[in-house]
Amino acid sequence: MQTKATPETEEKTTQCKYSMVSGNPAKAIITFATPMILGNIFQQLYNTADAVIVGQFIGEDALASVGVANPIMSIVIFFIFGICVGMSVLMAQLYGAADYKGFKEEASTSLIAGLVFTVALSVLCWFLSKPILVLTKTPPEILGDADRYLKIIFVGLIFSFLYNYYSAALRAMGDSKTPFLFLLLSSVLNVVLDIFFIQSLHTGVEGAAIATVISQAVSSILCILYVYRKIPLLALKRREFIFQKSILVKTINYSWISAVQQTFLYVGRLLVQGAVNPFGTSVIAAYNAATRVEGFVLAPFDSMSASISTYCAQNMGAGLKHRIKSGYKIGTVINIIYSLVACAVLFLFAPQIMQLFVNANEASSVIKVGSEYLQMMAFFYILAGMTYIMQGFFRGVGRLKITMVTTGSQILIRVILSYLLVPKLGVSGVCYATLIGWIFMVLFEGTCAKQYFKQMDAAQV
Repeated sequence: MQTKATPETEEKTTQCKYSMVSGNPAKAIITFATPMILGNIFQQLYNTADAVIVGQFIGEDALASVGVANPIMSIVIFFIFGICVGMSVLMAQLYGAADYKGFKEEASTSLIAGLVFTVALSVLCWFLSKPILVLTKTPPEILGDADRYLKIIFVGLIFSFLYNYYSAALRAMGDSKTPFLFLLLSSVLNVVLDIFFIQSLHTGVEGAAIATVISQAVSSILCILYVYRKIPLLALKRREFIFQKSILVKTINYSWISAVQQTFLYVGRLLVQGAVNPFGTSVIAAYNAATRVEGFVLAPFDSMSASISTYCAQNMGAGLKHRIKSGYKIGTVINIIYSLVACAVLFLFAPQIMQLFVNANEASSVIKVGSEYLQMMAFFYILAGMTYIMQGFFRGVGRLKITMVTTGSQILIRVILSYLLVPKLGVSGVCYATLIGWIFMVLFEGTCAKQYFKQMDAAQV
């Protein structure tokens, strides 16, 4: 006799489908990380497509205006992303522990609080965009374009939150493939809309911002539709929308640390941008084009970090601490291998990569400065790969304060040294400042990880 499926059995099937608490750790991590790596690369297309199309079809000044706006935009968007990272750690732990009631309560409280916060943040940022641009010494000739670009982006922040929230929740359950598919579609849409608005409608940099917001809206709507059709655990019904103060307090304790950490990272980049801005639009354009390329290089590191974080959180929740150490080692090896490949590609092909952003005949100085930056940084990315794995590990096991302290310290080091070195060495000064910051992170976090595993091994004896 065939048993008829009920909502409860369907929900359990969905829940068990993406578990990372059993099976081969390497297979679980790689399977989870692969869609995330691809998704992170396509995520970079949002901003990079803006830069390439703006640089090619409008010109150097437009590329510079989008470039100076990018760190400010990134601070806000990645603050929201950081909030979602904190939520996802708690969700992954609850999911690993099979506490599905607690999972729904966390999901509901986080969604309500996140929506209210994002709307307030959007309004605040809209009014502060121009003063911040002035504060970072944005050249007058690109100030207006950069301000208009940012204001449009800030209007669409609600879509950024919704996509990151549902993506974080799905990844907490071990599903990295679905968010990737929606992101892939929206990234392609972003490129098509960029070309349509800029080349066909001649809307200038505002068209690039509008294209980004529309693409984010599509990805967020697709996530919501998918969840309510396929994932009962996340498809909150009216009676399941609850808001518990105790859950909010715990979520804030996790989320504010990851949010502040992400903010540290991009505030640091904004301050470093301030050290570069006095060199003029050509250097601004070169530096920002190069950092867009760097975003692509670092994307796989970030994906492996998120994968290790989810893997560790689920196994922590399930009480399977012995699996955590093997996952940490696997992630480190993968990132080191990738960094060596990335180093070779960047060193050999940096000029050709930079030519994607500008017309080679009209902006040879942009290509030269950007290529020098990428070729120098190529040798330092192996350190970045190590730090990303340690960051993911500490987030997964709930030691978020370590990640905040190290990120904040390394950004402080990078900013101070950039202002000391850039006037003497040019953009190369940013490279040396970044190197020293990463060395500090590897030494500090490596020591903390060694102590953690030592204590864990002693507790299991």
